[in-house]
Amino acid sequence: MLERRATYRETVDRFAWNIPAHFNIGVAACDRHADGSGRPALIYEDEATGVATLSFDELKQASNRIANMLRGHGIGQGERVGILLPQRPETAMAHLAVYKMGAIALPLFIQFGPEALEHRLQHSGAAALITDAENLAKIEAIRGALPDLRRIFVIDGAGGHLDLAAEMAKASDAFTPVDTRADDPALIIYTSGTTGKPKGALHAHRVLLGHLPGVQVPQSFFPQSGDLFWTPADWAWIGGLLDVLLPSLCCGVPVLASRARKFDPEAAFDLMARHGVRNAFLPPTALKLMRQVRDPRRFGYAMRSIGSGGETLGADMLDWSRETFGFAVNEFYGQTEANLLVANCESLFPIRPGSMGRAVPGHRVAVVSPEGEPLPAGEAGLIAVARPDPVMMLEYWRQPEATAAKFAGEWLLTGDTGTCDEDGYFWFQGRDDDIISSGSYRIGPGDIEDCIIRHPAVLMVAVIGVPDPVRTEIVKAFILPKPGVEASDALAAEIQAFVRDRLAAYQYPRAIEFVTELPMTATGKIQRKNLREMEIERQRSA
Repeated sequence: MLERRATYRETVDRFAWNIPAHFNIGVAACDRHADGSGRPALIYEDEATGVATLSFDELKQASNRIANMLRGHGIGQGERVGILLPQRPETAMAHLAVYKMGAIALPLFIQFGPEALEHRLQHSGAAALITDAENLAKIEAIRGALPDLRRIFVIDGAGGHLDLAAEMAKASDAFTPVDTRADDPALIIYTSGTTGKPKGALHAHRVLLGHLPGVQVPQSFFPQSGDLFWTPADWAWIGGLLDVLLPSLCCGVPVLASRARKFDPEAAFDLMARHGVRNAFLPPTALKLMRQVRDPRRFGYAMRSIGSGGETLGADMLDWSRETFGFAVNEFYGQTEANLLVANCESLFPIRPGSMGRAVPGHRVAVVSPEGEPLPAGEAGLIAVARPDPVMMLEYWRQPEATAAKFAGEWLLTGDTGTCDEDGYFWFQGRDDDIISSGSYRIGPGDIEDCIIRHPAVLMVAVIGVPDPVRTEIVKAFILPKPGVEASDALAAEIQAFVRDRLAAYQYPRAIEFVTELPMTATGKIQRKNLREMEIERQRSA
């Protein structure tokens, strides 16, 4: 755990990692707190069933049952288990069970369509899946393409599959966790694809310990007495899972889970007030929507800290947060391969509006050249983190060439460009790749282009992000129709639905422009950079 010192420099200089040889996420985030006291671990609010509280003792017993259930159905150590569920107790139970049995968790976002799910389940070779009736139809549509998937457990036992509750009831609530090493694989989280399919970032059990300083800094030296953590971010993403759920449980702090169908800013203020939420991770889009709420203080919330990531917060947003909550929202920065590397902490050092903050204690972050040479202060280059680092992925699952390309010498290259000033503040400039930052999502164009090109009316397509005042960017597709196809609003809507049904709602192109040609290199590669520059110039001229 990070110890607070008088100054940022003292905090950094005196910090040292304490990574034991053996470590298990399930034990650290649950079993060690299950002491018979009934201390709360999860508070779950559902529109239909109301509010329920689970203690660490109950969470341990339930996750033990799932671990025994999976083992009883032949799922062994090192095998991948997909978890396709929203924020709910069974999601946390399943994760803890998988870690305790030495298997590898595969978090899956419930908004993924069949094609997005097929790639992740097929590429990972998932042997089992835990889901619910609402998401089962998408799995059944791709079942034939998943030869490795041997068992499907469904809440309420829909579709004739194994009933999760019934199978848990048959299993013992006593389980001896596997004595995993800190470097043993624990979970695969798929990234946003750029030029191809999303890649699976394989993380070790130590990744939880690696995340703790990056949670403690933006959350104002979390945990403190009375803390309660909540995020609207889905637990299938690294932000929801490793920025909130697992670190909070590891610290013995309860987590609020709420299954909201759509983010509602007034409902968010009300939820935080009713449950006494003290700490939150709120993506920039959520904050922008909450800023539009009239007189938010009428809800009577009592927040202590808020972290946000994915977009640089300007002076106006910082001023609004101070006025609304009594403190500034602390920004943080990272990515799926290596997360929570840089952060602000107003209680430790002054926030400079527009800066992502300074390196989180324990992480050696720098701006480097493409060859991995550290650059002087103020010079633009690639933001990178040095290895070894406990928060860093082990590899891209089954992609050794892509893993090697992610590194330049000792540095993992984030692919983001920026500068670092003489005081160690990092300033984001842009993406070195084609990732689109929309809402709280990092979206790669490759998956979307692969989907659109399969539409019978499309000859060629290029996807980019274009500026948007609420979402930072929206997905825009430039489409060259096949000969004889007439471009129309109806065709655009049809293509949008085509993507939404196959990938995910957040990935569909909110804007479509039909073109007669696309900018290409001499070797036939689409120049997305030219399209982005054209869009920027359009907005300037508007």
